[in-house]
Amino acid sequence: MNAFPSALVSPADLVSLLDSARQPVLLDVRWRLGGPPGHDEYSAGHLPGAVFLDLDRDLAAAPGAGGRHPLPDPADLERVLRAAGVRADLPVVVYDGDNGSVAARAWWLLRWAGHGEVAVLDGGYAGWVAGGGATGTAEPSPEPGDFQVRPGGMPVIDADEAAELAEDGVLLDARAAERFRGDVEPVDPRAGHIPGAVNAPFSGHTGPDGGWLAPAALADRFAGLGVDAGSGPVGAYCGSGVTAASVVLALEVAGVTSAQRPAALYAGSWSQWSQDPARPVATGDH
Repeated sequence: MNAFPSALVSPADLVSLLDSARQPVLLDVRWRLGGPPGHDEYSAGHLPGAVFLDLDRDLAAAPGAGGRHPLPDPADLERVLRAAGVRADLPVVVYDGDNGSVAARAWWLLRWAGHGEVAVLDGGYAGWVAGGGATGTAEPSPEPGDFQVRPGGMPVIDADEAAELAEDGVLLDARAAERFRGDVEPVDPRAGHIPGAVNAPFSGHTGPDGGWLAPAALADRFAGLGVDAGSGPVGAYCGSGVTAASVVLALEVAGVTSAQRPAALYAGSWSQWSQDPARPVATGDH
């Protein structure tokens, strides 16, 4: 039986799971663009038993032609997950600092790799602490896991397919509005967005407290962007394939997509697209 009825798990439900016979593996993936290193925050306090994974080192391949955070090699990912204690027969809970935008990358990777029981902690570490959850500073040495990475559990699209989806379906851009419009571009070679994409900033998934919006509210948000359960193909991208995973998660929580019919992820995202001078760039709100 799947431990998670949703791709999100509340702090209260996680407390119950931690007292159950099938205690979930906890993965701390706190990370911020431009730093400071997430491990510093982890060392200062984390959920007891949680193992820290670094986005750049553990959850992505080296930057290059595939973008700033290409998908990791399956063998490398399997080694990382096993070292963290991930097992095929145990659920996994991943969390970041607050809004789930980075934890969603780990959730997505585990699903892509074939793990069927994984959820993001709603509200992240901040929500856990605010709810009185226990914390500690000891770094665990987990028993090695046995999880086998079998890629293909989540759909991935390349640049050509992203362009087609923007024209024939719905391609959601998870970046902030000013980056989508091309007003600013602090990281990548060119400013703007993939022609035909629709802006859906990942910050809109959560409320002021960092907790995720209710499914109905998420569904209303996506309906306002022209996406509902009756829509055609839908996919997402962002700067480097990280926060776009939270759009994939939010679509599932909203009921627009499902675990059996998830949205596609353009893993290379803008960091790959903008490297290629032959790729067209749109600016403005459309």
